[in-house]
Amino acid sequence: MNKIFKLIILITLVLITTTFLFFKKPAENNEVVFWTLQMSDFAPYINGVISEFEKENPQIKIKWVDVPFSEGEKRTLASVLSDTPPDLVNLNPDFSATLAHKGTLYEIPKENLSQFNKEILKSLEINNKIYSIPWYATSAITIFNKEVIKKSQIPVPKTYSQIAQYAPTVKVKTGAYIIFPNITENDTMLKILNKYGVQTNQINSEKSQEVFDLFSYLYANNLIPKETVTITLQEALEKYMSGNIALIGAGANFLNMIKENAPSIYSKTDIAPQISGTLGQNDFSLMNFVIPLKAKHKNEALKFALFLTNDKNQLELAKLTNVLAVNQQTLNNDFYKKYNDKDLMAKARVISASQLNKIEPAYKTQKSQKDINNIVNSSVQEILLGKNDTKQILEKAQKEINKLEK
Repeated sequence: MNKIFKLIILITLVLITTTFLFFKKPAENNEVVFWTLQMSDFAPYINGVISEFEKENPQIKIKWVDVPFSEGEKRTLASVLSDTPPDLVNLNPDFSATLAHKGTLYEIPKENLSQFNKEILKSLEINNKIYSIPWYATSAITIFNKEVIKKSQIPVPKTYSQIAQYAPTVKVKTGAYIIFPNITENDTMLKILNKYGVQTNQINSEKSQEVFDLFSYLYANNLIPKETVTITLQEALEKYMSGNIALIGAGANFLNMIKENAPSIYSKTDIAPQISGTLGQNDFSLMNFVIPLKAKHKNEALKFALFLTNDKNQLELAKLTNVLAVNQQTLNNDFYKKYNDKDLMAKARVISASQLNKIEPAYKTQKSQKDINNIVNSSVQEILLGKNDTKQILEKAQKEINKLEK
C-alpha cells in the first residue's frame, strides 16, 4: 500500500511538472527577437505595432532590440553565424544579398508576399528566389533652384545628356554649377549605369564608356565642382543650400533639411522627377527585413514582418517619416496620389511614389557588392582626374570585378 501511495505521489508530481512546463514553454519559445537599425526615434510607433500584434497573437511575444546603424552589419554577421541569431533583422539590400549568397538566410515563400509592390519584389530576387521582406523605400527626386534655372533660361533637365548640354549655359549665365553629383559614394554610379542598361559585367562596354566620359567632360571643363571626386550626398546638399548649385538628386526627406537650415533657398526650391538615362526607369533605395536560416521562430517572425508592413502600419510609418511605403494598397492611398500645389513635401511624396511604378530593369546587388562599389568608385576617380584613358581604366575594373564574381 505504501509503495502504491508513493507511486501515486510520483506520478502526480510528474504530471504537475509536465503541465507547468507545457504552459510555460510557449511564452519562452515563441519570443521573436526583432532587430532594427537606429529606429529608436520612432519607439512609440514600433512599440504600438508590437503591442497591437501581441494582442492579436497572444501566443507570440516580440523582443525589440534597436542596433546602432554603424554596428548593424558586424553584429548581424556574427549573429547569423551563431546558433542563436535574432529572428527578424532590419538590413539594407546590399548586405542582405551578401548574406543570402552565403546561404545564411531563410527563403521567403513568394505566396506570402502578395501585399507588396511587384516591381520592388522583383528587384529583390536572387536566382528567382526571395530572401528578404521589403519595409520602406525612397526614390530620389530632382530638387532644383527655380531662380538659377530661370536666370539660365533653360528647362529643368530630365536626362544626364541634357545636364551635359545645359551645364555650360548655367555656368556662363549664373556662375553656378548645374549639379553636384555624389558619383563616388556607395553604388551611385552603378545605379546611373543601370539607367543605360549597363550591368556590372558590362563595365567595359561602349555604353558604359559614354556615361563615364559624360562626367569626365563635365569635370574637365569645370562644369561640376572639383570635390565631385569625393563628395557625399550630405556634403552636396550643403552646397545646394549655399545657392551655387542649380539642382541635386536626393530623397524627398531632404527637403526638411533645406527648409530648416536654408529657408531662403527653400523658398526658391521646386522639385521634378529624378534624372533618367536612355531607358527611362527610376532608381530607388530600400530597407528590408531578413530571417536568418538558424532563427528558431521563422514562421512567427514572418507573421510579424507581414503585420508590420500591412496597409495600416505602412501608412502610419509613412506619415511619421516621409519614407515611401512598399505595400501596394498603401501606395494607392490618396496620401501618395494627391497634393496641394503649395505643399512641396506632398508634391515630392507623390512624385517619388509614382516613380516606384517604373523601376525595371532594377539595379540588383551582387555577391561582393561592397568590393564592386569600391572598384567602380576608384575607376570614377581615376577617370575624372585623368589618370589614364577611360577604356583602359574600365578594362582593369572589369577584370577585377570578374575575379570577384567567380
